[in-house]
Amino acid sequence: MLVTGATGFIGSNVVRALLKEGFQVRALVRANSNRLGLHGLPVEEAVGDLRDRESLRRALKGCQALFHVGAMYVFWCANRREIYESNVAGTRNALQAALEEGVEKVVHTSSIAAIGLDSNGTPASENTRLDPRVLTDDYHISKFLAEQEVAEFVKKGLPVVIVNPSAPMGPWDVKPTPTGRIVVDFMKGRLPAYIDTGLNVVDVEDVAMGHLLAFHKGRAGERYILGGRNVTLLELLRLLAQITGRRAPSIKVPLWLLMVMAYADQSLRGDLLRKPPLITVGVAKRADQRRWFSSNKAIAELGFPQSPIESALEKSVRWFREYGYA
Repeated sequence: MLVTGATGFIGSNVVRALLKEGFQVRALVRANSNRLGLHGLPVEEAVGDLRDRESLRRALKGCQALFHVGAMYVFWCANRREIYESNVAGTRNALQAALEEGVEKVVHTSSIAAIGLDSNGTPASENTRLDPRVLTDDYHISKFLAEQEVAEFVKKGLPVVIVNPSAPMGPWDVKPTPTGRIVVDFMKGRLPAYIDTGLNVVDVEDVAMGHLLAFHKGRAGERYILGGRNVTLLELLRLLAQITGRRAPSIKVPLWLLMVMAYADQSLRGDLLRKPPLITVGVAKRADQRRWFSSNKAIAELGFPQSPIESALEKSVRWFREYGYA
């Protein structure tokens, strides 16, 4: 099994799930990748890059399946083109290499970013149509375009199953990701206020198992939402307060003020200093959305587990403490 993005948050957990099931795992890693997520694991490393198709072909030699987890999960980048090179062109390269090497099956890690939202506020499903004109940042656009690449390769006969994780929480978030950053910032006391928004939180180990279930049971060309529980941001912060002993914020930031802060921060920190903004304009623009989703299809067809998000948050807090993030 080849896993791209194996050093990342979801990828390193997918590697662990595969090893636990007895598979031999080859991990695609960049030469300068942080290997902490793979430390001590019995995996074969293949140095390569999603932008280098030949390195992908070499890595796929003799592999039964490809778990294409690799992507740039960032909401801002000094060079916007890098997001599309990794997430769109990188997906095309990985799928072309898989087609040429004749792999048995591909599991493509997409995102709920590629799924629309129901206007009536009910949790969205895999069939909820997304109007790409409403997408607010390069990451969301790139994940939408990557799924279009998948559709083209399915037409060519490549058996690809799509999984769409929501907001995973748990161990081995080395970077950390934007979702993990919520936990770290809360633990450090950097979240004195909250936004009236909603998200779907899921245990990252459930997400990893969902990848294996998609390999075993998923239908080619289908997508499966790998989500957990729909919560407001305030509900999430109150759960973190119970786990950490810190106080949850009581001040709600109005959307107009959030937009002002985002434009100012992105202009100063992003455009001028070329550093990631604390909050991007794209994030602020969708802050009024309840990004709630249903995993009923994955539960029914794959047997996707639904662990309590409290345990996922506890594991996340424990891991960040153990590794000195907070």
